[in-house]
Amino acid sequence: MSSKVAAPGLLDRAIIGRAAIDALIKLDPRQLARNPVIFVTEAVSAVVTLLFVRDLFAHDGTALFSGQIAAWLWFTVLFANFAEAVAEGRGKAQADALRRTRTDTKAKRTKGGSRDYDIVSALELKIGDIVLVEAGELIPGDGEVVEGVASVNESAITGESAPVIREAGGDRSAVTGGTTVLSDWVRVKITAAPGSTFIDRMIALVEGAERQKTPNELALSILLSGLTIIFLIVCTTLWPLANYSGTVLPLTVLIALLVCLIPTTIGGLLSAIGIAGMDRLIRFNVIATSGRAVEAAGDVDTLLLDKTGTITFGNRMADELLPVGGVGEHELAEAVLLASLADETPEGRSIVALAKSRYGLAAPDIGADARVVPFSAHTRISGVDLPGRALRKGAVDAILAKTQSITGHADIGGAGAEILERAAIATLRAPEDFTRAVERISRAGGTPLAVSENGRLLGVVHLKDIIKPDIKARFAELRAMGIKTVMVTGDNPVTAAAIASEAGVDDFIAQATPEDKLTYIRKEQQGGRLIAMCGDGTNDAPALAQADVGVAMQTGTQAAREAGNMVDLDSDPTKLIEIVAIGKQLLMTRGSLTTFSIANDVAKYFAIIPALFVATYPELGALNVMKLVSPQSAILSAVIFNALIIIALIPLALKGVAYRPVGADALLRRNLLIYGLGGVIIPFVGIKLIDMIVSILHLA
Repeated sequence: MSSKVAAPGLLDRAIIGRAAIDALIKLDPRQLARNPVIFVTEAVSAVVTLLFVRDLFAHDGTALFSGQIAAWLWFTVLFANFAEAVAEGRGKAQADALRRTRTDTKAKRTKGGSRDYDIVSALELKIGDIVLVEAGELIPGDGEVVEGVASVNESAITGESAPVIREAGGDRSAVTGGTTVLSDWVRVKITAAPGSTFIDRMIALVEGAERQKTPNELALSILLSGLTIIFLIVCTTLWPLANYSGTVLPLTVLIALLVCLIPTTIGGLLSAIGIAGMDRLIRFNVIATSGRAVEAAGDVDTLLLDKTGTITFGNRMADELLPVGGVGEHELAEAVLLASLADETPEGRSIVALAKSRYGLAAPDIGADARVVPFSAHTRISGVDLPGRALRKGAVDAILAKTQSITGHADIGGAGAEILERAAIATLRAPEDFTRAVERISRAGGTPLAVSENGRLLGVVHLKDIIKPDIKARFAELRAMGIKTVMVTGDNPVTAAAIASEAGVDDFIAQATPEDKLTYIRKEQQGGRLIAMCGDGTNDAPALAQADVGVAMQTGTQAAREAGNMVDLDSDPTKLIEIVAIGKQLLMTRGSLTTFSIANDVAKYFAIIPALFVATYPELGALNVMKLVSPQSAILSAVIFNALIIIALIPLALKGVAYRPVGADALLRRNLLIYGLGGVIIPFVGIKLIDMIVSILHLA
């Protein structure tokens, strides 16, 4: 089973301690300049602090009020920094664990094509160097196996304890620096320079060092900056207007109004939401090379999924036995069991399992005189020769083409020899019921295997791709989300259509070539759709690079990993569905907290506006629906709530809004009901409770 990266808890003491220190470090204006909303909040906090110092020497009784406003404004900035620091701290904790997998490994750099080598530091290796790695040694850098085959422990990278096989050629040749060879040896061609290996990139990504704002984040930042400028202008012009009407507005009160009006809540949590989205992927053992890829996953319209290993279990399995020519079903089961004993392929083992489980047969003792005919990719036939019996099982055309001889048995004579002669010269003719059985299996998308004894057809074995039991329901969920699913397979159209129908996918590409995948993706993108796909081979690289979300398998080739914008450390293609869900959760979380942030400003208006002008315009007292005790307590309560709500929402920003696969209309209604209406009601309750506490303590 694949294991997820262990995620530190939200209240992990080490993370909280580091985040508290980082929150203070992030007070540096050069860092806060990236977040205009919080930067403005810090600037006005400094101004109110200066006013507090002035009031201390004025001895007019206003120092307590301005001091509390200054303190809570600084808390607002610190809480916003703390939210980002906690999100980054979870990534840094994972980066520390990855960093421990690196060491100053020694490498056996070979000379030319010989087995002679020099011992050098892994840090001295260059791209193109060939290194020899033997059992018990660490692979010194990222590369491709160019010679040999070995069992490799990749638990340091994937968390998966089961070793994997890496060999030269094919799609299982990529190896990662820091992993361990458990057996045999391999020669590895280095493909990444020290400092730019896969582990180095993972560390930089999980630490957030390379996290760039996504287009949606940039658009939202511009919106928040615009709102901040608008309210800054409003508060600036409010001062002369208030003076004209005879209302005295202290600068401290105006600044409190500004901070409560600008979207500090979402401004303080926006960065944490983005970091947490990538963190959730990491906990699923998926590394995203950019936040853009995570965001794009949430907007995906079409998913391309490989059939084998994703929709099906990956190996064809025996599903039923169809006897022909008057043969009994139990007789066929006994014959095919004997014929499959030497077939070590997954299909052969599934036939043995079917005969044992469904027909109650036990593995027979064929005796010392039996001659086993092992399965061969060349003959596509397996079987066994017993005294007087030549049992064969294999591809229909191979069985029909010729009859395998039974040789090498001294005890076969008389009638047995006659049987051998007839079997050697007879051409098998396919009876009508055999032909019907083969056609029925083929139309259903299965694979028929013929079974014969001494040149006589006994029946057909139905092999089929077993659909994963939960996959159809998951495709239904994706359909409810408005996502089209497309199965990609090398099968013929008839087989592909049968499996697509059983699995419940919306479309399929049969006999797919790399060009077919690329053409399909480009066609969909030209229609304005976002495409996600997964792959592991070099032939998948063009399509992975073209797709909006390209998920490369960790077990795949270097070309595939470099072409995709995500790497699945578990090499589980079905995880593409979780990736889409995480992307949608990220977008939903950002949208929900933005809705809440804007909605809770409504309650602040009812708290502060009456407090500002009620002395000049008593009629505004009707807006004091919360019955706040005094103008000073109303303003202080709103500022305190504005600070506390940020820290209260940190768990939601990090965990994400619960995602359900429903339509866009349902999501919008749910968002407005919970976070829109909730964003209005909660501040009314919160500000009133804080006002009661403030009044009891006589803080205002």
